[in-house]
Amino acid sequence: MAAAALEPWRAAAPRRRRSAARRPRTRPAAAAGDPEPDPEVDDGVVLRRVREAREDLRVSDFWSSALETISTCLKKHLEQLDAPVGALSEAIGSLHLDSSPGDSGAAPGSIPGETPVPGTGGWKCVCYGVGSFATCAIARSQLAFLLLFLEKCQIPRSHCWVYDPLFSQLEIAVLTTLGVTVLGENEEGKRSVRGEPTVFYMLHCGTALYNNLLWSNWSADALSKMVIIGNSFRGLEERLLTRILQKNYAYVAKVLEGLEEQAFPQTAQYLDVFNDISVHWFPVQKLKQLPMDTWASREEPDYRDCEDLEIIRNQKHGAHGQDIPHRTPTHRRWRTPPCS
Repeated sequence: MAAAALEPWRAAAPRRRRSAARRPRTRPAAAAGDPEPDPEVDDGVVLRRVREAREDLRVSDFWSSALETISTCLKKHLEQLDAPVGALSEAIGSLHLDSSPGDSGAAPGSIPGETPVPGTGGWKCVCYGVGSFATCAIARSQLAFLLLFLEKCQIPRSHCWVYDPLFSQLEIAVLTTLGVTVLGENEEGKRSVRGEPTVFYMLHCGTALYNNLLWSNWSADALSKMVIIGNSFRGLEERLLTRILQKNYAYVAKVLEGLEEQAFPQTAQYLDVFNDISVHWFPVQKLKQLPMDTWASREEPDYRDCEDLEIIRNQKHGAHGQDIPHRTPTHRRWRTPPCS
């Protein structure tokens, strides 16, 4: 895949839970170690680092707590569906975080010492904005979490799609080796679930990306099949002025009364990696209680007047076929979390 084929957008910097009026996080003097001295490493080195990050995460207190949070949310998500996927519902309902000595039948590639969730192949997973994991320890930990999540829920890696404009050819090769699918174009988050239960893994992404995703699935039926692991929507509501949220990110604003969210646990070891992250799902009954005019407007988001856009747009074609350059913020450059 040619690098030129990837149209860039950039994820927003992560935010630390400092107070009720959370502010964007500034980079500490030493976030999680020193930067990698040589970005030109081979795929074997990067794969080894990813595996090491996965093992470090797997044995951490954070992973067990985060997994319990996700499991609780997935159970509630499935319980609220009018017609839940039978095998998947049973699998999540019988989820155990600790494996017994007699566990057997683990899927290939699963992690020793953990009980996989059987029958969850019906799930799809989409990952946006994980960052440049070959040279960034924070991005590598986020990728490691994704791999652990897929393994725990037995979601085939072939059912996981990833995209980040920062991916190098080396990183694309590594991801291909890992078995996930690297998207070849910038979707700007505009991906429909197409009736399939889908988890969107979007850590520290720009608000416009979440807004685009909601617009692409703007119906009670589609939203009820989605789970979003990403920036706290309640945190977005607290940080942004109401008029800005309603004007620039209307779909985020309209769905706030129709969602449930549960925050990730916070530990010192992974504070810079998973701060301000929540699991979000959309109960059918809450969505049906929204005013009818909530669903009437389906206009595609337009960020031409947004001065604080947190993504870089894909190229669009004008009415006569001319290329319209993507917009870039003039006063601020957004990127993935500070790398180490």
